[in-house]
Amino acid sequence: MKKGETYNILFCGVGGQGLMLLSAILGKAGLDSGFNIMTGEQHGLSQRHGSIYVHFRIGAPLSPLIPYGKADMMLSMEATETLRYIEYLKKDGIIITSNRIMPTVIETKKLASDKEKKTKYLTVEQITERLKQVTSKVVVLDSLNLALQAGNPRTENSVLVGATVACADFPIPKEVVKKAVLALVPPKTIEANSRAFDLGCSICADCLGG
Repeated sequence: MKKGETYNILFCGVGGQGLMLLSAILGKAGLDSGFNIMTGEQHGLSQRHGSIYVHFRIGAPLSPLIPYGKADMMLSMEATETLRYIEYLKKDGIIITSNRIMPTVIETKKLASDKEKKTKYLTVEQITERLKQVTSKVVVLDSLNLALQAGNPRTENSVLVGATVACADFPIPKEVVKKAVLALVPPKTIEANSRAFDLGCSICADCLGG
C-alpha cells in the first residue's frame, strides 16, 4: 500500500458472533505494523442478535466511515448481512463470507405464518448468486466446520481473520496478524485459534488462486 492510500474493510454480522474481536485483532495488527487505523462501529443491537457492522480503515483515512463503493473488502460472519451492506463494496472488491445464515425474527414470523408454505428462507446459493453480480471475487467459507476441524467451534473469528491475509493486496503481514490473534484470544484456546487461522488462510488462498 502506497503512502497516502487507504485500505478499507467492512465487517458485518449478527450481534453475539464476536465481530468486535475481529476489529480488535486487525486493529492491533495494524498498529503493530505501524499503520494508522480508524474504525466506526455500530453494535447497539448486539444483545438482540441484530445487524451489526464495523468500518475499518488502514492507512490515511479522513474519517472513520467508508464511503459507498469504496470498501476494498467485505468480511462477513453471516451471509445475509453481506447483502445488506453490499453497497459499500468497490467494483471488483473482495468478499469473504461465512456460509452461516441466522434468519431474523421477522423472517421466521413470515415463514411460520404462511399457511400455504410458499415462503422460504434465502439460501446461501441464492445469496452467492446475487453477490457475484457485483464482484467475481467471492469466497464462501464453511467457517463453523473449519473451526470444528481446528478443535474449537468458537474459533470462527480466527478462520475469517486468517482468510483476510490470503488476499494479495492485504497490507498487514500475515505473521503480525497471527501474532495479534494469539495475543487476544483466551490462553487455553491459543492452539485451536492458531489452527483455525491457518485453515482460513489456506482455504482462501486456494479459492483466490493464491
